[in-house]
Amino acid sequence: MGHRIDQRPELLTELWRTWAERGVALVPSEWDVATRLPGWSVQALYAHVAPDPAMFAGLRAAVAEGPATVRSGAEILRIFNRPGGVAHAAAGAVAAQARTAADELTPQELILRFAESGPAAVAELSELPPDTPFAHPAGTVTLHALREVAVMEATVHLLDLIAAVGGPPPPTAALRVTRDVLADVLDPTAFIEAAAGRTQDAVLPVIR
Repeated sequence: MGHRIDQRPELLTELWRTWAERGVALVPSEWDVATRLPGWSVQALYAHVAPDPAMFAGLRAAVAEGPATVRSGAEILRIFNRPGGVAHAAAGAVAAQARTAADELTPQELILRFAESGPAAVAELSELPPDTPFAHPAGTVTLHALREVAVMEATVHLLDLIAAVGGPPPPTAALRVTRDVLADVLDPTAFIEAAAGRTQDAVLPVIR
């Protein structure tokens, strides 16, 4: 699929700067607007997606011996979203953490994470080859796989933001990467059968 040849770290930077620009344009009351995620305000959404400087500080130390066992974002999502996986078991904790962070961080601090901290970390990591392995809850994963998941998450939640307060669509490249990553989570036969209308079996959603 197309996302496999898109190794550009600039795409993630573009997405995060889009979040920053939209945050600057929000009026104070819009930060409290409810999103379509139950219990999540716009500020909680920002707090959840915002790049965490502490996480990037520890990423360099997480470089592992290769080769990686998980080489795509779809593989990470497949592991996390299987029955009993992290996406299900930790959902409540993730939501609570987003709300707590939203209380602790101001809109201006969140915007700076998207505008400065995140892009700076991406630029630093761009010196590493895409297949650099990292220790991760899903196993040993490549830098490319981590980027794919980050692009997917920033894009999906950007659609949540747009649904709440409006605004232009996400970058076309980000939509295409996200589409391809999510389609890859499914078994290929199940996806083809469903997409071609050959089965009524429920195959969506693929992530929580």
